[in-house]
Amino acid sequence: MKVLILTYRVPFPPNSGYPIVVYNTIKGLLRLDAEITLFSINPYKHRVDTDDIYDPVFENIKFHSYSLDTEVNIWGAIFNIFSNESYNVSRFYDEEAAKLLENILRENEFDVIQFEGLFAVPYLDTVKTFSKAKLIYRAHNIVFDVWERLSLTEKFTPRRRYLQFLARRLKSYETEQINRFHQIFAISEPDRQSILRFGCEINVEVFPVALDFEKYITDPSKVSFPTLFHLGAMDWRPNKEGLEWFLDEIWPDIEKLNSELRFYIAGKNMQQQFFDYDSDNVVVEGEVMDAVEFINSKAIMIVPLLSGSGMRVKIIEGMAMRKCIIATTMAAEGISCEHGRDILIANTPDEFYRAILQCITNPVKWREIGENARKTAERNYNISSIAERMFNIYQQLINV
Repeated sequence: MKVLILTYRVPFPPNSGYPIVVYNTIKGLLRLDAEITLFSINPYKHRVDTDDIYDPVFENIKFHSYSLDTEVNIWGAIFNIFSNESYNVSRFYDEEAAKLLENILRENEFDVIQFEGLFAVPYLDTVKTFSKAKLIYRAHNIVFDVWERLSLTEKFTPRRRYLQFLARRLKSYETEQINRFHQIFAISEPDRQSILRFGCEINVEVFPVALDFEKYITDPSKVSFPTLFHLGAMDWRPNKEGLEWFLDEIWPDIEKLNSELRFYIAGKNMQQQFFDYDSDNVVVEGEVMDAVEFINSKAIMIVPLLSGSGMRVKIIEGMAMRKCIIATTMAAEGISCEHGRDILIANTPDEFYRAILQCITNPVKWREIGENARKTAERNYNISSIAERMFNIYQQLINV
C-alpha cells in the first residue's frame, strides 16, 4: 500500500506533541509494510536541517520538504482582515510548495493521502486535482476552539477581540473542509463529538497518539523525591498561560510544604519570564536533550492547562513513564484515565495543594498511581494496535 502523508512540520526528531504523533504513525505503518512518502512544510520557526536527520524511520521513507516562513507579519495580518481567508491557515500555503507537491503526485500513484492537521489542508485542492487517492484528515485538535478559549482569558480588550476574530475565521475554514475528505481521524473522543456537531457527514474514527513502549524504560533508582516537574513547549500559549497561573497562584503555598521540595521546569523555546522564577526551589532548565531521561528522574508531573484542545502527548508519555500526574480537567480531556486511580485531577489552587500534599506525604500513593498509569497507557496507546486499526481502515477505503 502506498501512502502519502502531508505535514506542516518535519516530524523529526519526535521531541514534541505533533512530531511524536506523526512519527509514531509512520513508524507503525512501516511495520505493516506500507510504503510511506512524506511531504513536509519546514517552517523557519521550527526549521529542521534535514541533512542532519539520522533515524531508521527516516531512512525507510521517501521524504520531500519545503522551507517556508510562516511567522506572523503585522502587515500580512492587517491585509488579511480584508480578505475571506484564515490568517492562521493561509500562512502555511505557498505556490512553490504546491508545485513541488504537484510533481510528486504526477510521478506517483498513491492509495491513501493523509493530511496531518489543519495547517496541511491548504494543499487539498492540489491533491484533489492531481490524485485519485482516498483522502483522510487527521484532526490533531479542534484548532478554532484553542483560540476561542484563549480569547475568554484575555483581559486586554483589543487583543481579545482579535483572538475572537481569528477564532471565527478558523471555525469557518475548519467546518467547511471536513466533508471534503473520505475519512476523518480525530485525536480523541471529545474532538470526535465536536467534529460531528460541525455537520460532518463522513465517517469519523478516533486515533489517539500511539507510543512505542520499548522506548519508555523506567529506572526507579534515578528518581529524585520530592520533586515536581512540568515539561512542554513554552511557545504554545496554553502551556505558558497555565504555568504562569501555577507559579503565581499555587506554587507559593506549595513551596512551604517542604524545604527540600523542588519544581523543575523544562521545554523548548522557554520564555525569558520563566527564568525570573528560578530560585533554590524552582529550577528552570529550558530545553532538555533527553525528555524520557528528564521525566524518569522526577517524581510528580504537573500539567496546569487552562485552555487548549486535542490530546496532551506529554501526559501520555508521563503515564508511560509511571509518573503520578496532577492535571486540570482541561489537560486530561480526551485521555483514558480515572481520577484517583491513574491520575489526579485538580482545577483550583486548593485542589492542587491537597493533591501535591497527598503525594509528598504518602509516597506509596504516587507510586501506585504511576503503576496504574503505565498499565492504562499500554492498554490504550500501543503503537502496534493503533497502526493495525488505521491500516485496516485504509484497506476498507480502497476496497469501496
